[in-house]
Amino acid sequence: MSSSSSAPTTRPDVLVTGGAGYIGSHVCVELFNAGYRPVVVDNFSNSKPEALRRVGEICGEAPVFYELDLNDPKGLTEVFARHSFSAVMHFAGLKAVGESSRIPLTYYRENVGGTLTLCEVMAAHGQSRLIFSSSATVYGDPASVPIDERFPTSATNPYGRSKLMVEDILQDMAAAPAADQVVPWNITLLRYFNPVGAHDSGRIGEDPAGIPNNLLPYVAQVAIGKLPELSVFGDDYDTVDGTGVRDYIHVVDLARGHVAALKGLSTAGAGCRAYNLGTGRGYSVLQMVAAFERASGRKVPYRIAPRRPGDIASCYANADLARRELGWSAEFGLERMMEDAWRWQSGNPNGY
Repeated sequence: MSSSSSAPTTRPDVLVTGGAGYIGSHVCVELFNAGYRPVVVDNFSNSKPEALRRVGEICGEAPVFYELDLNDPKGLTEVFARHSFSAVMHFAGLKAVGESSRIPLTYYRENVGGTLTLCEVMAAHGQSRLIFSSSATVYGDPASVPIDERFPTSATNPYGRSKLMVEDILQDMAAAPAADQVVPWNITLLRYFNPVGAHDSGRIGEDPAGIPNNLLPYVAQVAIGKLPELSVFGDDYDTVDGTGVRDYIHVVDLARGHVAALKGLSTAGAGCRAYNLGTGRGYSVLQMVAAFERASGRKVPYRIAPRRPGDIASCYANADLARRELGWSAEFGLERMMEDAWRWQSGNPNGY
């Protein structure tokens, strides 16, 4: 285990697993802005140290950092011995749907096994406050939209199943009889829809390894000239223009949702709660392409390809529960998402 140095501080420390990743790095910025000090553990399996350096550039102070794999209980124990955490935010994990179908065992070891190790070390140190980075994939193929937290859960691939397994584990932990709990668990599950965009400084953003799995970084790389064209999978869905509709949320809105959830832990008490983080509005693939063309001034050539197995026509959130209970709602619209994504991509054509 290697670590960055840390100066004494009176601000509450928050452990951020996977804090060098796309969402984690933006959450670190918002934690600093809200008066917390992020302490990051990351093994850089799908992130880069430069992201944390740039968080420091934006905030005037870099997160405390430990290079560590969550499946290393000894190293994790040493981190907990050095800090008194006010809460844990858990982002670390693998996230590519297609890859998960090829190497499912790796996904279960990292996503489920790493969470088990984290929770065991938390319990050993009397820490019970946890915010888990979940996903709208736990809703499977929903019968209707918008999706709210009472919908049944299911999964259609190993990635989604690993998220759902962790949710089930955390709910079981929180529901265990109080007398049998090492700590009274206080857990929030945040189910994201589709994070896009970047910090408005253009210094941190989404930097996928290899060919992007998600729509917007793929569109951005076509616009910048790294990729020749976009494949649009299906144009015969029952949607506004035949292409799939999804709920895209600005990553800064998403990050602020985590800070709201962190503050909510202080008043919620023991238990396990789930919240959707989305805008409540869906945009089609072609609407996203047109919006990115407007923001970038570049054409994004595309071709229509066959539907992908498992894709659904439309998926967007009902985020009313987060608004009512956490006082959070998304602020940024589609144009802002595209402008910030293009500022990041054009300023960092090769990522970090």
